[in-house]
Order: sequence, then C-alpha cells, then structure tokens
Amino acid sequence: MQSIQVQIVNKSHHSTPVYQTAGSAGMDIRAWLQEPVTLQPMERKLIPTGLYIALPDGYEAQIRPRSGLAIKRGLTMVNTPGTIDSDYRGEIMVAVINLSAEAQEITDGERIAQMVIAKYERVEWLQVHELEETVRGAGGFGHSGTH
Repeated sequence: MQSIQVQIVNKSHHSTPVYQTAGSAGMDIRAWLQEPVTLQPMERKLIPTGLYIALPDGYEAQIRPRSGLAIKRGLTMVNTPGTIDSDYRGEIMVAVINLSAEAQEITDGERIAQMVIAKYERVEWLQVHELEETVRGAGGFGHSGTH
C-alpha cells in the first residue's frame, strides 16, 4: 500500500489520528473539549479536535460519521462527508447532530468522526451540444431496472 506524508499540528492532548486496523480506510478523530458537550434531540454543534493539517495538492480529507455512534446513539454529521481542502489551514471541526430522541453527551477524547484522505482530479469542462447515449439514459432515482 502506498502512503503520503501529511503535515499535522496537534494542539490537543490526544494522540494523532491512527488507523485502527490494517484494512481501515479512515482514522478516528477525537473530540477536544474543556468540558462535556450535551446535544439535545435535533441539536447540532461544532466539536473541536485540536487538529490542523496541510494536505498536498490533489488531496482532500473527508470527515465522515462513525457508524457505531450513529446506530447506538443517533449521533452523526450534518454535512457528510465534510471536505477539508488542501489549502485549508484552520482547525478541523466536526459538525455533529443528535438524531436520537434523547440528549447525548460528548466527552473529551471521545472518537466522534473518522477521516479518510482521498486523491481527486481537477475538471476542465468540455462544452458540447449533446451527450453520447447509454443504455440507462436519463433514468435515475430507482430506474436501474432492479426491484
């Protein structure tokens, strides 16, 4: 597996993000809080991490929900995946929302999201008058022919 080097500043007292297993695509991100944060049902808040990164050109960091938090506690992200661009140098903040019917508390050091580093391509638009036809055509939103 190929790897890239990414500069990181960690102002929190938690370890830098790491892969939990050899096959993990994402690294867990921890909350960096002075005191616990409580989210009421349907409430959303930005949760600080104390992490700052400098990605190489052509890469983004995708901040994604953790499936365990989503299914067990109803905590997920408002914008998912959240994108961190290569030219952003601010703190990584996680926009968490409580979709459960009960108040949920987030504590310092809790794993609140995961980060996936992904390569991307820039687009140059080619203006045309028609697109080439495919079997699917314009069918979408359940029109793939499967039941």
